[in-house]
Amino acid sequence: MRCSNCHYKSTKVLDSRPIEEARSIRRRRECEQCGFRFTTFERIEEVPLIVVKKDGTRQEYSREKLIRGLIKACEKRPVPLEKIEEIAIDVEKELRNTGVSEIDSKEIGEMVMDRLSDVDEVAYVRFASVYRQFKDLTVFLDELKDLIKTDKNENT
Repeated sequence: MRCSNCHYKSTKVLDSRPIEEARSIRRRRECEQCGFRFTTFERIEEVPLIVVKKDGTRQEYSREKLIRGLIKACEKRPVPLEKIEEIAIDVEKELRNTGVSEIDSKEIGEMVMDRLSDVDEVAYVRFASVYRQFKDLTVFLDELKDLIKTDKNENT
């Protein structure tokens, strides 16, 4: 591994830790020439997942894009970043376990909403409003009624 500071060819590993449920390794390194310290990540190279959008276009799945959407939905809510990352990792793991290389964006949205409804109802409604593209207030109110009905059934 080359030093990102002086580009010397030799570095030593100071610390290695598994991350993302042991699917990746975080390594803390130090350059043997200039002493600069930096972090690298090692991941298993996986077959790309292709997301089929509502309009039929295809694009590669991006965990980062999903996390950005979740952060937006959870803005100003008491949802820790670790929980958001956990949802994204959990969804990706379930997608990869299906064994298919193409997945509809609708399925991903439903998977996210299932998990988000258990974490924060306001974040769930925010995510659903963007994902389902509510056309008017009545559709939005119907979704809220379903959420309230589900919540009451779980509490009885």
